[in-house]
Amino acid sequence: MSQPDPAFEALLQHLKVNRGFDFTGYKRSSLIRRVDRRMSQVGVADYAEYLDFLELHAEEFTALFNTILINVTGFFRDAEAWEYLRTDVLPALLAAKGPTEPLRVWSAGCASGEEAYTLAIVLAEMLGTAEFRDRVKIYATDVDEEALTHARHGTYSDREVRGIPPELLERYFEQTGGRFAFRKDLRRSVIFGRNDLVQDAPISRIDLLVCRNTLMYFNAETQARILTRFHFALSEPGVLFLGKAEMLLSHGALFVPIDLKRRTFRKAPRAVPQNGTLFADAPPAISRAPLTGIDVLRNEAVLAAPLAQVVLTDDGVIAVVNRQAEVLFGVSTRDVGRPFRDLELSYRPLELRRHIEKAQSERRTVRVTDVTYHRGPETVHLEVQVSPLVGSGTDVLGVSVAFHDVTDFRRLQDELEQANRQLETAYEELQSTNEELETTNEELQSTVEELETTNEELQSTNEELETMNEELQSTNDELQTINDELQDRTGELDRTNEFLETILTSLRAGVVVVGAELHVQVWNHQAEELWGLRRDEAVGQHFLNLDIGLPLDLVRPVVRSTLAGEDGPQEITLPAINRRGRSIDVRVIASPLRGDGDSVVGAILTMEESATSGRRRGGGGRTWTRPRPSSWPRSSAAVRRSTSGSSSCGRAGASSRRADGAAPRRRTWNPRRSGRAPPAGTRRPRTSGPPTGTCSPRRATRTPP
Repeated sequence: MSQPDPAFEALLQHLKVNRGFDFTGYKRSSLIRRVDRRMSQVGVADYAEYLDFLELHAEEFTALFNTILINVTGFFRDAEAWEYLRTDVLPALLAAKGPTEPLRVWSAGCASGEEAYTLAIVLAEMLGTAEFRDRVKIYATDVDEEALTHARHGTYSDREVRGIPPELLERYFEQTGGRFAFRKDLRRSVIFGRNDLVQDAPISRIDLLVCRNTLMYFNAETQARILTRFHFALSEPGVLFLGKAEMLLSHGALFVPIDLKRRTFRKAPRAVPQNGTLFADAPPAISRAPLTGIDVLRNEAVLAAPLAQVVLTDDGVIAVVNRQAEVLFGVSTRDVGRPFRDLELSYRPLELRRHIEKAQSERRTVRVTDVTYHRGPETVHLEVQVSPLVGSGTDVLGVSVAFHDVTDFRRLQDELEQANRQLETAYEELQSTNEELETTNEELQSTVEELETTNEELQSTNEELETMNEELQSTNDELQTINDELQDRTGELDRTNEFLETILTSLRAGVVVVGAELHVQVWNHQAEELWGLRRDEAVGQHFLNLDIGLPLDLVRPVVRSTLAGEDGPQEITLPAINRRGRSIDVRVIASPLRGDGDSVVGAILTMEESATSGRRRGGGGRTWTRPRPSSWPRSSAAVRRSTSGSSSCGRAGASSRRADGAAPRRRTWNPRRSGRAPPAGTRRPRTSGPPTGTCSPRRATRTPP
C-alpha cells in the first residue's frame, strides 16, 4: 500500500480545522481524483500550492466541496430493490407497529432529495395520504448545503423525473413553469437538515434507515464507525437499506441480511454491559471507641477483604482502609480521618481524584484498566474500580475505591496470546488460503465500489455536459433571435437610407448637412453638380475648408446663427462660381437640425441658383450688386478652365484688377428704386453686351490671386 502524501494530508487537515469538513475518512483514491480535478480547473500544480490558493481565495472552498461531494441520485434508482422494499420489507415493518404509532425514516446522504421523495411516494401509496401525513416523518440529511437547498424546494426538471412512473408523477407532482414540484401537503412530512455521518450524532429511534451509495466513499475504519452509529440509531427491529456497492460482509455483529442481493439488513441484537452502582448504608461515624458485636464483625470483614480497598466519605475523608491496601500501598488504619488528597495514593499510581468526582457526579461505577504500579523491582498490573455509595435516599454517602490485582491475569493473557500465536503458526497454510480468499473478496468489493464510484462520476460528468449543452442551445437560440431582429432592423435601415437618398437625389437644390462642429455629414448629388466636389471628398471635412465657388466666410455667420438656435431659417443670397466656372447667384437657406429634447445638433443648408442668376436687370433702372472679390474660392474645375489658355478677355480681366489683386468695385444705379441722383462714381449699365473690361461667364473666369 502506498504511503499517504503529506501535502495532501495537510490539505485535508486544513479543511477539517478551518471549515469543519472531515474528509480524512474518505477513500484516498477517489478523493485524490476529485481534488486533482479541481486543481486542474484552477491551474494549480501541487497540493501545497493549492493550500495557499485556498487561503487567499475563500470562495474556492465552495467550489472544492461541490467537486468532492458527488450529488448523483434519482427517483426509484435501482427499481428492483425499491419494489422489494415496497412488497416485502415495509409491510412487515408496518405490521410490527401499532395502527397509530409513528413511523420514523432517515435518508442519510440524500443529495438533492430524490431518494427522500421516493420514500414519501412509496409510503403514501401504502398508507394513503391522510395517514401518511399523520404518522410518517422522513428525515433527509446531507453535508452539502447547496444540495439541501435544492431539495427543500422540491422542484425537478423533465429529465430528473424520468424515472417516476407516469401515474405517480401525475398524482404526486404539480407542473409549474416547465418544472415538476412535489405536493406541498406531503412535503411537510419530509424534513431536510445538515448531518455529517462522520462527526455529528445520529438521529435516534429510526424504523427505516436508507443510505444508498454513500458508504462506498469512506474507508473501512470510517465505515465501521458510521455503521456503529446506524446500529444505535435504529430501533428494534429496524431495517437498513443500502446501495448496490455496499454489502456489510464484515459487520455481521451489527446487521443481519434480509436480502443480500437487494442490500436490505435488519438490526442485530447487541449485548451492552451495564455499569453497576453499589448501594450501601451510610458509613459508621468516625470514632475511636472500641467496636462490639456486629460492628466488629463488619469491620473485620472489610479489613480481611481480598482486594485492596479504601472507603471515603462524601467530603473526601478516609473512612475505611483494609489490610490489602496497607500491604500494597502502605496505607494503615492510622490514616483514617485524614483527607484523601493528602495521601500519595490520591495521585499514584494514577490520578484518582477526577475519577472519584466523576463517580459521585454521574452516580455510576468508573473503571480504569491497564494501571501499572511499580513496587520496588516488582511491577503490579491493576484495575481500579471507583463506585459511589448511595444510601436508601438519593444522596451519595461516600465512595469505595477498589484495586484489583490483575498481574496473574495479565501473565495468563500473555501466555494465552503466545499459545494463540503458536496455534496460528500450526494452521498457517489454512489461514494463508483463507486470507488470500478474503483478500481477493475485499479487492473485488473494492473494485466494485471503485467502478460504482467511477460510474457515478461519469454520470455526474454526463449530467454536467448535458446541462452545458442545454445552456449553449439556449444561448444559440437567443443569438439567433437577436440576429433575426438585427437583420430586420438592418433591412429597415437600408430601406430608410434608400428612401432618404432618393429624396436627396430628387431635390433640385444642393443639400448639405453639417454637425455642431461644422463637419459635413450629408452631401447630395445636386451639391456635386453645383460645386464639382464629390461626396467622398466632402463628407467628414470641415465645411468652411471646402474648395468650392461659394464665399464660405459670408455663409459662416448664417450657419453660426442657426447652430445658436435662432428661430426660423436663415437665408442669404451670394454670388458664386459653379463647377463649370459660370458666375451665378446662389440662395443659401440654413435650417436648424434638432435632436432629442429639441436641442440643435447641426444645420441643414439648402443651396440653389437664384432665378436672376447670370443676367442683369434692364428697363432703365440700376441695381446694386456686390462685386466678387478675387480671393473667393472657386471649384478646382473652374480654376483649371480659367488657367487652360490666355485670351484677350482674360488679359483684359487681369489688367482691370486693382493693385491689391482684388477686382474693382463696380456699382450701378436704378432710378426706379431711388428718387435720388446717382451716387458719385456710378454709371449706367450698358444696354447690351458685357461691360467693358469683363468677359462672358461662359467663355472665361477670373484667375484667383
